[in-house]
Amino acid sequence: MQAKVSERTDRVSNPPVATPVTTPAPTIVRAEKLTKEFERGQVKVLALDCVDLVVPRGDFLALMGPSGSGKSTLLHLIAGLDAPTQGRLLVLDEEPAAMDERTLARWRNHHIGFVFQSFNLIPVLTAQENVELPLKLTRLSSADRHERSRTALRLVGLDDRAEHFPRQLSGGQEQRVAIARAIVTDPDIILADEPTGNLDAASAREVLTLLQKLNRDFGKTVVMVTHDPHSAAASSHLIHLEKGKFVEADSLTAAV
Repeated sequence: MQAKVSERTDRVSNPPVATPVTTPAPTIVRAEKLTKEFERGQVKVLALDCVDLVVPRGDFLALMGPSGSGKSTLLHLIAGLDAPTQGRLLVLDEEPAAMDERTLARWRNHHIGFVFQSFNLIPVLTAQENVELPLKLTRLSSADRHERSRTALRLVGLDDRAEHFPRQLSGGQEQRVAIARAIVTDPDIILADEPTGNLDAASAREVLTLLQKLNRDFGKTVVMVTHDPHSAAASSHLIHLEKGKFVEADSLTAAV
């Protein structure tokens, strides 16, 4: 009996050391041999040339390359704003290109937040009304829409500008309103197309810091198109495109 007790005591005092197992993050975007061609008159332009891509959930990916390299085309395909010519693209295990227009609109409104370089705010609407627009496609009550839009503005630091019109805001503030509009539906993915392209250096830092916060603190997957190395340094991964192909991929330390 004593031997058995001693043996059990030994097991407690010297437990086996477990080897930690790292579970890879689930894939949120998967592209296989993705190709996109555009026809301009009688000329075919190859925007994406048979690319493969895997984006894990929670990543902050920057797509960088010269004008015409295919980076914005790839962003538009992920958002379901365009369809591939060949290949397959899965976003959240669904294929946007296979959806009808109505289903695609609902899917995009629920899962995708898009940030444009030119802000695309409606001049005659206040900041809050602009942010609230995507919620008009939901069944939320007016009070709930108001609450969510104010929460989104608070998150980007513009709660005190809710009743201002775009003309009363700086460029950096307009882009932060645009980001609030992109996140108000709590999307899975934030797609940002040159979000700092029209901003001064200080405003660009604010926008990049906000995107990092959404990625780090709220777990949002961010895919950002940029031509600026400093903006790309805010991401955790970088892919270079040229003539529709991936030519280089780097892992970055996020810093602004």
